[in-house]
Amino acid sequence: MTKSRPGAAPELAQPGASLRELRARGRFRGAFALLGPAFVAAVAYVDPGNFATNFEAGAQYGYQLVWVIVVANAMAMLVQYLSAKTGVATGRDLPELCREYLPRPVSRGLWVQAELVAMATDLAEFVGAAVGLNLLFGVPLFPAGLMTAVIAFGILALEQRGYRRFELAIAGLLALVFLGFAYDLVTVGGSVRGTLSGLLPIFPDSSSVLLAAGIIGATVMPHVVYLHSALTKNRIAVRDDAERREVMRFQRLDVYAGLGAAGVINLCMLVIAASLFSAESGSTGHSGVDSIEAAHAGLGDLVGGGAALAFAVALLASGLSSSSVGTYAGQVVMQGFIRRRIPIFLRRALTMLPALVVLGLGLPTTGSLVASQVVLSFGIPFALVPMVLLTRRVDVMGALVNRRVTTLAASLIAALVIVLNVYLIVDLLVG
Repeated sequence: MTKSRPGAAPELAQPGASLRELRARGRFRGAFALLGPAFVAAVAYVDPGNFATNFEAGAQYGYQLVWVIVVANAMAMLVQYLSAKTGVATGRDLPELCREYLPRPVSRGLWVQAELVAMATDLAEFVGAAVGLNLLFGVPLFPAGLMTAVIAFGILALEQRGYRRFELAIAGLLALVFLGFAYDLVTVGGSVRGTLSGLLPIFPDSSSVLLAAGIIGATVMPHVVYLHSALTKNRIAVRDDAERREVMRFQRLDVYAGLGAAGVINLCMLVIAASLFSAESGSTGHSGVDSIEAAHAGLGDLVGGGAALAFAVALLASGLSSSSVGTYAGQVVMQGFIRRRIPIFLRRALTMLPALVVLGLGLPTTGSLVASQVVLSFGIPFALVPMVLLTRRVDVMGALVNRRVTTLAASLIAALVIVLNVYLIVDLLVG
């Protein structure tokens, strides 16, 4: 482990071109160069944990939890926008700001919980990729986990040749996930009326609350709240507040596009599951699907091999891309909170160990994925609350300080997650 110099930038945040240089490239090429960070963040919003929670929600409750996905995605857009703005406004990432402006014990505590959340994140992503290999090629889960490690190291090596290549590779994998579920949705179909009825906010029973927490934990991801600010902090060299505002206009578009695509993918997952596997779907022998493997088998039996193949390819692409993004997020967290960094490949090797244990012991993969998403839900407030407190301060954000309505909306999101988690704890203790 090495100690980094105070202002050292993470690998994904090396100083970029100036806004003037980007303008000189032309309207399209210049605008394109400003986009990308939100698509890296969006990968985490469609990781294998989303597969587990969304398919389980659709199979158990039909369309009734559509509203949870819509709300969670709206929350994610605001959260990632604020994270991106933090980097542009301050030239620093959120962990660095926490270290500077919060008491030392608080900052260290946030670092410890962030590392625990990173382990839960990596469990979902790594196990999901291994399951994808198993479904595609029949590789046993533990060897599939080892193969996933080799592929993940290859993706990480791309970043050594420039952050833009890494961003494009991640965006390409996200597109693969999107196309896979677009194909499945077109093939399966879905009820527009059922989807619209699912926009009514209700919890059918107490178990649906736990599943809703898992959906939110799988959608609003704590580690990319930290990462997004690192992706934008030095991406474009700006001279003044006017240029910062111009960059933020493109970052807003980036968030709408990247997180919007992630929201559509999540909604497709639930609609497909509700259409095929829920009690009201009328399917025979496939109602109550409760695992990724069962969802894959059900797609093959009820729709055809093409739909099952698209599902497995999307799962593999999701696991590989989100795993690489998660590793970089962990690096940002460690360097920002405690000014230390370990080699990126060593970190990847260490964080994959819990997933290899799950695969080696033969633990239920889908159950492990859902449990990891609930852990992530508990970690969300520890990222959101400091971000809300910091982005409302003029001395931190300058001209890009939050408006009151923005602070209020972000505070409501944090409060909602906290209340939901308290309910889960009480329900667990009472039950």
